[in-house]
Amino acid sequence: MSHHHFILHKPYGYLSKFIYELKRKKKLLGELHDFPNGTMAIGRLDEDSEGLLLLTTDGKVSEQIRSKKVDKEYYVQVDGVITQAAIEILKAGVEIGFDGSKYTTKKCEARLLTEIPDFGPRGKKIRDERHGPTSWASITVNEGKFRQVRKMTAAVGFPTLRLVRVRIGNVHLQDLKAGDVMEVDHFSVEK
Repeated sequence: MSHHHFILHKPYGYLSKFIYELKRKKKLLGELHDFPNGTMAIGRLDEDSEGLLLLTTDGKVSEQIRSKKVDKEYYVQVDGVITQAAIEILKAGVEIGFDGSKYTTKKCEARLLTEIPDFGPRGKKIRDERHGPTSWASITVNEGKFRQVRKMTAAVGFPTLRLVRVRIGNVHLQDLKAGDVMEVDHFSVEK
């Protein structure tokens, strides 16, 4: 049986699922493309997050990519002008809440972004300039606790306003626009 693999730029407001059992109407991945039966998202991006999402019909590939050996890079727009001191704290690991207890994140890569990324407008307006300045940072982690990157930036005093995953291993978002899907032969996520 041959498998199918897809690179998707998940738009804001979509669940990283194909089926949603609860009664509230939610936007699902199947509305973006005619995926073959058995397609699954590899990992998750929450409803408020955007960016790179890999999909496959091969469960073995899914397990490899979700492993802690594979880096995931996020561009985050934060409330305020993030400082180099905050970036250094993020790199060293910060304490966040997880599953009702405290958890210290592992060391990670983090840096200020000097240029504003051009992802186009988000599905829902973030806010306007009268609420103060915003800035962008890159954070690369290889663990994936629930809403981890958002909790990390909040822990250093710069809450996340917009979160876009731009890389998983060696797979990059490239120039895909929100909602775009690209089928590929395979994923090369190794370092």
